[in-house]
Amino acid sequence: MGAATEFVFTSLAVISCMVCYQAQSSTRSYGPVFEEQPVNTLFPEGSAEEKITLACRARASPPATYRWKMNGTEIKMEPDSRYRLVAGDLVISNPVKSKDAGSYQCVASNPRGTVVSREASLRFGFLQEFSAEERDPVKITEGSGVMFTCSPPPHYPGLSYRWLLNEFPNFIPADGRRFVSQTTGNLYIAKTEASDLGNYSCFATSHIDFITKSVFSKFSRLSLAADDARQYGPTIKARFPADTYALAGQTVTLECFAFGNPVPRIKWRKVDGSQPSKWIASEPLLQIQDVGFEDEGTYECEAENIKGRVTHQGRVIIQAQPEWLKVITDTEADIGSDLRWSCAAAGKPRPAVRWLRNGQPLTSQNRIEVSGGELRFSKLVLEDSGMYQCVAENKHGTIYASAELTVQALAPDFRLKPVKRLIPAARSGKVIIPCQPRAAPKATVLWTKGTELLINSSRVTITTDGTLILQNISKSDEGKYTCFAENFMGKANSTGILSVRDATKITLAPSSADINVGENLTLQCHASHDPTMDLTFTWSLDDFPIDFDKSEGHYRRASVKETIGDLSIFNTQLKHSGRYTCTAQTVVDSASESAMLTVRGPPGPPGGVVVRDISDTTVQLSWSRGFDNHSPIARYIIQARTLLSNKWKQARTNPANIEGNAETAQVVNLIPWMDYEFRVLASNILGVGEPSLPSSKIRTKEAAPTVAPSGLSGGGGAPNELIINWTPTLRDYQNGDGFGYILSFRKKGTQGWFTARVPHAESLHYVYRNESIGPYTPFEVKIKAYNRKGEGPESLTAIVYSAEEEPKVAPSRVTAKAVLSSEMDVSWEPVEQGDMTGVLLGYEIRYWKDGDKEEAADRVRTAGLVTSAHVTGLNPNTKYHVSVRAYNRAGTGPPSPSTNTTTTKPPPRRPPGNISWTFSGSTVSIKWDPVVAQADESTVTGYKMLYRQDSHSAPTLYLASKSRIDIPVPEDFTHAFVQIRVTGPGGDGIPAEVHILRNSGTSMMVEDSVTKPVPHAIIITTNSLVMLALMGYLGL
Repeated sequence: MGAATEFVFTSLAVISCMVCYQAQSSTRSYGPVFEEQPVNTLFPEGSAEEKITLACRARASPPATYRWKMNGTEIKMEPDSRYRLVAGDLVISNPVKSKDAGSYQCVASNPRGTVVSREASLRFGFLQEFSAEERDPVKITEGSGVMFTCSPPPHYPGLSYRWLLNEFPNFIPADGRRFVSQTTGNLYIAKTEASDLGNYSCFATSHIDFITKSVFSKFSRLSLAADDARQYGPTIKARFPADTYALAGQTVTLECFAFGNPVPRIKWRKVDGSQPSKWIASEPLLQIQDVGFEDEGTYECEAENIKGRVTHQGRVIIQAQPEWLKVITDTEADIGSDLRWSCAAAGKPRPAVRWLRNGQPLTSQNRIEVSGGELRFSKLVLEDSGMYQCVAENKHGTIYASAELTVQALAPDFRLKPVKRLIPAARSGKVIIPCQPRAAPKATVLWTKGTELLINSSRVTITTDGTLILQNISKSDEGKYTCFAENFMGKANSTGILSVRDATKITLAPSSADINVGENLTLQCHASHDPTMDLTFTWSLDDFPIDFDKSEGHYRRASVKETIGDLSIFNTQLKHSGRYTCTAQTVVDSASESAMLTVRGPPGPPGGVVVRDISDTTVQLSWSRGFDNHSPIARYIIQARTLLSNKWKQARTNPANIEGNAETAQVVNLIPWMDYEFRVLASNILGVGEPSLPSSKIRTKEAAPTVAPSGLSGGGGAPNELIINWTPTLRDYQNGDGFGYILSFRKKGTQGWFTARVPHAESLHYVYRNESIGPYTPFEVKIKAYNRKGEGPESLTAIVYSAEEEPKVAPSRVTAKAVLSSEMDVSWEPVEQGDMTGVLLGYEIRYWKDGDKEEAADRVRTAGLVTSAHVTGLNPNTKYHVSVRAYNRAGTGPPSPSTNTTTTKPPPRRPPGNISWTFSGSTVSIKWDPVVAQADESTVTGYKMLYRQDSHSAPTLYLASKSRIDIPVPEDFTHAFVQIRVTGPGGDGIPAEVHILRNSGTSMMVEDSVTKPVPHAIIITTNSLVMLALMGYLGL
């Protein structure tokens, strides 16, 4: 490396200056950094609070001192002043609007520098009383619209408004007919009614923090003249401005309300774009929450009733407060070096940028150049140290970014980053030895090996930053290497020892491969190395290291041997394609080899889906070709979805099959006036790939309806009415705005058709009134839809009947027959269908006790065409009068001539007694004392016995004409439960219940049943009598 050379560093005069050496300082000093800054404050006039506190706190070492400015002028903190400092906070005692309202700024300082806080406004909230002047009365024709002006008193900030009718707290509710503007406070009534008559007062409320204050105006009386039944089209009275300005992130509210008869309906739309996802439309109001620049545009409100429609448009213009895109950060720079700082802010209007140093404006001078968001220093000096602030501002606000600049002057020092003590290097390889002393300004660097001064040669390079690079290393390069560093502040050196080792080599390199998605593969990699050192293998894919722990099981080591680094790849995916590099590494060197892996799979997503040539049922779609993933694209599939459904469906196209080399196609059979999104998928022999991103939302053009409304029916209503019903047409089939229905109807058998237009897609019925319409008259009815583009096809003709009348004919031959003491059967001859003025729904049976009036009769109804009924719940031994009437949807017809029947006496109330039993082989004989009927009871014709062997078995019913019965029983019989009761014309009596035991022949009375409550009267048809009798037996 050349002859040994003796050298001496030239001594330099050291310029006296302050040295900033942080390593020697136990606590680092730094300039003020705000942790809390003042905020805009609203103070209510007349508040019980006697002070206002504006907060300010900064982190600093040494601690900061504080000053405050009001409207740019420093506030003097005098002993008797209303202003005082508490730590960094400014406390204002007994605040007064005329003296204290304004803009405030906190100034924090320490020996390192000064920063100023953001500006905070202090404003005073107030609400004065309404004028005491009487308000003029208002007189209009009933049915007209009217507006009451609020004229709120002076106030700050804004108010919320309600209106009183006659007295507090009778507030007028918000509905489609009445509207209170929260912009002006005015009350609008679209169409007055008789209930609107009264006195009106505007009620204004101010909300300031937790303080609420309300005031109300003098009352204004509304008088109504005679009703004017004429209908008239809408007129918009409350309208939003032509230009509405809003800040990004706020909520925009637009108001629109119209007079008209009928009351107009309000619809909203965005004229020049798709509907914002965050808007809430509720008739007179449109709210767009968290508004953004994409919401800017022209908005339209439409007021419509059956007499016409009007619209109003206005622009929403979005602006924004300044927001940082790039800020400055604390910087340490060497004395004599150059520095460039920059900051950038977004906002609308575009923010202007200015700079402060230690709280004072900074402009271009000598070595400093200020140009908008750029600040440049040439040849820094110690006096440039301090606190700097970049300030961005527009008419909506001001933001501050702060940073500290520290200019350093340091002698070279290796204590933080000395030369590495032991420097291993591979034979024939390269070694890099950094020399990184701490120094300001930058130190001059020299290198020696032993006592030999090193200079640049074919194998030795000393870079401009002082790094030593040795190449093609051999054993002779071992030894001590020393770095010498010097600047005008001083000098220092650091030494390391170079040790030469055997080089690392790849002995078996990975091979390139080509596989399909889902297959497995192993890439081989073997290496040799210096035996005194550890060898590790790493793999990378396209120069990105592979993390085996985060590979989801796709990557795995194939061997644990030190010299084998094979990589196994399982269930390969498209993302696994690329260049794989195996690196064998020791602490001194490394060796690498690469191989390409190609994974074939379904195509990637197409890009750039564009919609053009939009018609009512077709659009032209184009896209850019995506990755074929190493297998040619065979065909494309186009999918579409509407805003009514989030589900993607395959769309019909022209051509029907889209070849793999195509990049455009026509989508056909679309729904007119429908919002669509489209996406494209590509396929090859390995499958269908991922879809493209959705296209922008589009709306197909309008067209006349193509489908007739369905569900045509009707009937019912009041006399002289024809009610027509239908199923409202879904949005999918409306095909355009201004949707409604056209009805055609005529009395069956006549020639001319009546027509009626019914606006609004939501309508589902129409009522036609005419004195000439007879009851239950058949009409032929057709319906078709219309919109702004025209009329659609008519439906098939349906028959709809006008309103029914009550039946005019009574049933005949009514008979009533008592069945039991509490039941009877009623039958009659039906009315003739030709005599009906409606659809017969059934018959109503009325029955009342002898001596009662018919008006007090009990009633039961049958359904359908049955001509008999079973009536229950009657009183025993009682004479009843019975009449029958037919009924339909219009009401009940005239009564039949009444008939009568008398219910039988009730069954004996005494249950059988003295029950005993005897066993004889497989038979048990049960006997009891006969029951004798009293004079007011029906005769006894026999007995019923319900026999149940245990609580789980089904009961068996036995009938006996005398007071004993023989029952077969199994040989293993041990016990049973028995109920015995009398039966006769009046029905069944009260049961006696006994528990029979084989080893006992005496009566064991378990329970004496009480008389069951009489159930409510029910109607049972003749066909149900057998089932009723069976239910009666099993319900004992």
